[in-house]
Amino acid sequence: MKNTSKVATSFLAFILLILAACQPKPKKEEPHEEPREKVKPPEQIISLEESKSLYDNYTRNRVDIIQQFEKEQHEDDNFRVARFNSFDYKTIKQYIAFIEQEAEAADVDITTLRFYFANYPNKENFPDGRKIVHPRQNSLFVVPTMNVDGEDYGFYIGEDGKAKLIKDAVGAKGIGQRSKQNNKSYASMVPISSAPPAVNGGQSLALDKGSSGPPPNGDY
Repeated sequence: MKNTSKVATSFLAFILLILAACQPKPKKEEPHEEPREKVKPPEQIISLEESKSLYDNYTRNRVDIIQQFEKEQHEDDNFRVARFNSFDYKTIKQYIAFIEQEAEAADVDITTLRFYFANYPNKENFPDGRKIVHPRQNSLFVVPTMNVDGEDYGFYIGEDGKAKLIKDAVGAKGIGQRSKQNNKSYASMVPISSAPPAVNGGQSLALDKGSSGPPPNGDY
């Protein structure tokens, strides 16, 4: 009788185990994502009408002068004045992430992005060997700034990992500056070993080499 009772108890336990295994498992709750807050347009957004007006102002006040200058200098009837400079969207996102990373490591805050007007040389290649697609064209390059004593200055990262002011590397007798007496570049007069830190080491944060040229048909 005792054996029969043990068998019955074991069988009942087995049945309950099977029934428990057959029960549907509760679904895991998916992580709930809060809806993103809608981004407001910056105050600096301008209307299409204003952008067209600015574009036309440049056409009237700059394009003909540049075209005439280039023709006098090079007699190149095929030269077309650049009207824009563009960077791949992924490049811009990577650039923002990169300078934020470098600024955080240097323990400084980026205050602005400064867009400098530039002009490409009349050469086939940049110093690093990359092809210049539009020689002599106007362009832009970007520099992040930091605030020092109430003023914003462009900066780069020195070999010691600290933020350095660009003006201290390229200003006065720095990179690319010329002597009034002999019109020679100071940078070319100094031995390479004693050149400014932006030449020998450190990390530049200036972004250039976008795509410049006349506008595509249909923009303006």
